[in-house]
Amino acid sequence: MKQHLAAIRELFDWLVEAHLLELNPASSVKGPRYSIAKGLTPVLDRDEARLLLESIDVSHVVGLRDRALLGLLIYTFARVSAAVGLKVEDYSPRGKRWRVRLHEKNGKVIDAACHHKLEEYLDEYLAAAGIAQDKTGPLFRTAKGRTRILTTHAMTRVDTWLMIRRRAEDAGIAGRIGCHTFRATGITAYLKNGGTIDRAQKLAGHASSKTTALYDRRDDEISLEEVERIIL
Repeated sequence: MKQHLAAIRELFDWLVEAHLLELNPASSVKGPRYSIAKGLTPVLDRDEARLLLESIDVSHVVGLRDRALLGLLIYTFARVSAAVGLKVEDYSPRGKRWRVRLHEKNGKVIDAACHHKLEEYLDEYLAAAGIAQDKTGPLFRTAKGRTRILTTHAMTRVDTWLMIRRRAEDAGIAGRIGCHTFRATGITAYLKNGGTIDRAQKLAGHASSKTTALYDRRDDEISLEEVERIIL
């Protein structure tokens, strides 16, 4: 539609330039607005997400780090940039529960409550890493080659993406999953279990619920009952 309208505008522009018309009658005509109703981010179902987390070897600190980071992405809907930007002090208690302070886009700060599984993952990682007292140091740190010894440097988005690809391959999960997969996975799981899109918007730090809806992939799942309706 927009291409057709553009072609008509060009035709009338030519007629105006040729002095066959005084004005372009199509100049004020606006084409239809295109809006994306559904996101394309690959999402994990509950079993795949569980498999990915449980397949990580947590007998060493790097495995504990990776499980904690993936858990954070799922349970808080955090962007990867906010997750790898966390300082140790950003994970702290508020009353009886622990929370993480996520620094999102445009200076927005989200004080997110931790799911009990996320608390478990973070506590085990911090204990193994021995960095709990380094309050201003990065929470998620790189490791020296294959030594499994953590450095003082924060992981980057690229480090996280490579880790995700490696962990997915180790778990036997096919498909092109990436950093946003876990945001979509968390939001979809939240909504499937009775959460509302408005609350998900606030948890994710989106300016509009329309953005949050792009991560809602509940309609992607076709139940076995629906498939069995195909009778030949």
